[in-house]
Amino acid sequence: MKQRFYFDTSVFGGAFDEEFEKISLTLFEKVKIGTVICVFSDLSETELQKAPVFVRNFFNNLPAQNTELVKVSEEALELAQSYIKENVVGKTSFADCLHIALATINMVDILVSWNFKHIVNVYRIRGYNSVNLKMGYRTIEIRSPKDIVGNESED
Repeated sequence: MKQRFYFDTSVFGGAFDEEFEKISLTLFEKVKIGTVICVFSDLSETELQKAPVFVRNFFNNLPAQNTELVKVSEEALELAQSYIKENVVGKTSFADCLHIALATINMVDILVSWNFKHIVNVYRIRGYNSVNLKMGYRTIEIRSPKDIVGNESED
């Protein structure tokens, strides 16, 4: 069974960042060969409009059969606002909260991000999951691409 990973916008840019390039490209190779479905949102598309053209081209050239678009909904907006109300992060991190809410509601296997301040942070993850449980959702697995690509078995 293919795993569905929600990629926040930082992962697309990571493919062109010296520090994150190798691991990001290894993860995208999994998308290209079809072992991972790249779930992204219309929020990601909007954020990528501000990215350099080479990042947008990279995103646009991912194989459509291995990607899945999810859309911002009222339910996602409400869950994202709950993260803010519960002080998991501040109001300026609403877009990050919306990515997490979208991944939660769409029941992806893992949310993948290079954002260590507001997303891939053990204290924030506990906060997001606490709100998820309180609101009747399941917990969400949040990891950096390094956590995924660097710890695989060769079975």
